[in-house]
Amino acid sequence: MFIGQDSINARNAGATVCRHPVNLGQGAALQTGIDYALSRGADHIVTFDADGQHRPIDAADMVKILDSGRFDVVLASRFLGHTVGMQLSKRLLLKLATLYTRVTTGLEISDTHNGLRVFSANAARKIRIRQNRMAHASEILELISKLGLRYTEAPCTIIYTDYSMAKGQRMVGAVSILKDLLVRRMYR
Repeated sequence: MFIGQDSINARNAGATVCRHPVNLGQGAALQTGIDYALSRGADHIVTFDADGQHRPIDAADMVKILDSGRFDVVLASRFLGHTVGMQLSKRLLLKLATLYTRVTTGLEISDTHNGLRVFSANAARKIRIRQNRMAHASEILELISKLGLRYTEAPCTIIYTDYSMAKGQRMVGAVSILKDLLVRRMYR
């Protein structure tokens, strides 16, 4: 069985690595990880992208916000914080995606498709990700709105590197996400 270098690095660092027999996509991987953490009694669930663009200190700060008890979900925002190495085209696309999300969900957010999030165990139990691929990020925001979960945003720093850009940061992905969202809406 082939195990990717990221999985090997995670295991070597002491992480438990959950795997699907076939690649089902990031959304499916997140749901499996959330289910695993909940089955082990987790009080908080932190999600982040595996491409090194998020800083652990930002996640720790977000957990502190969740610990206040005022929110069910804390969402990271690169637009409340900082970005390093973000292309202008990416910035414009994310601003358009954020506007779309605000209109379709009613959520007052400044960033969309940011993989850094913190959920309370209660919120994580309610959110069921069904979009297996990248549209899961929009689906999570739709569910936060639909379920009436209390949310806030926290500033974060996103660091774009050649490595992170090669791990799925292509602009064509936005078209795929939009297609997945539209297909899902047709079959509700």
